[in-house]
Amino acid sequence: MDLISLVLWPIKWAVELILVAFHSFWDFLGMDPNAGVTWVLSIVGLVLVVRAALIPIFVRQIKSQRRMLEVAPQLKKIQDKYKGKKDQLSREAMSRETMELYKKTGTNPLSSCLPLLLQMPIFFALFSVLNDAQHDKAGVGLLTQELANSFANSEFLGAPLNSTFIQQWNLMIAGDPFSVNTMIIALSMIVLMTASQFITQLQIVSKNMSPETKASPMFRQQRILLYLLPLVFAFSGVAFPLGVMFYWLVSNFWTMGQQFVVIRNMPTPGSEAAKAREARLAKKGKLVVEDKGDSTTVVVEEKKSQRQQPMSKSRAKKQGK
Repeated sequence: MDLISLVLWPIKWAVELILVAFHSFWDFLGMDPNAGVTWVLSIVGLVLVVRAALIPIFVRQIKSQRRMLEVAPQLKKIQDKYKGKKDQLSREAMSRETMELYKKTGTNPLSSCLPLLLQMPIFFALFSVLNDAQHDKAGVGLLTQELANSFANSEFLGAPLNSTFIQQWNLMIAGDPFSVNTMIIALSMIVLMTASQFITQLQIVSKNMSPETKASPMFRQQRILLYLLPLVFAFSGVAFPLGVMFYWLVSNFWTMGQQFVVIRNMPTPGSEAAKAREARLAKKGKLVVEDKGDSTTVVVEEKKSQRQQPMSKSRAKKQGK
């Protein structure tokens, strides 16, 4: 067993445990254990459990990215200050001022990447388990050969879960029998995956960036990702088996909804989403106090009219006098 397999082994074992547990649950409720819909619902349950467990990592990643976006304008000023200066002293001075800025603001360019790196083994294990099962390969734990065969041979709306769009396309070009249902379902999921990814990225670019950030180079990078990431799903989706595509689709929907909640409730200060949140709070009778020192927004609930307290007898006598 190589190092990668050794690292992924416990993660794959946990993934199989969740997948088989959901499959057994649907079987217990009377659903056909070999039906494609049973396995699709098991994949949906697997994604929901895993993504829910990753919420703390996601929140940390959002906060790290926000801090980097907030310091981007200051970072650009430092870069402009030393633009065109290639001597050793200037490079050292720019590096020193950059590190001082990171230290002062408590930011780290690698901190926003760390949560993503921690998620990669989990996502890779998920993909590996589903992909192996669809090729009649038993897992490392509870996913037995019998269950792997059931998964590989199951069909959803007449489309085998182990088939791919490109596979059926090649059969059609060669004049051999092919599955129209597979091509229709695959294309539908590719469109939905691409659209959900685009909407997710669009929420960040259009609503959750301050005017200073939009004037920085980082905004241009986000604009590139807005169109690049959906294309990745559009071109790679044709080679994914349907079972794996169901995982990616549900995961994308989760990300889109999660991003909406974060932007609505934890917007970047100064962004359109932050202004919309302040307007909502104002309608609810709340005051918004912005602390410009550390770019945080503190929400203070407006005091309601105090209830009249019953006066004591001694107090009543004094007021009577």
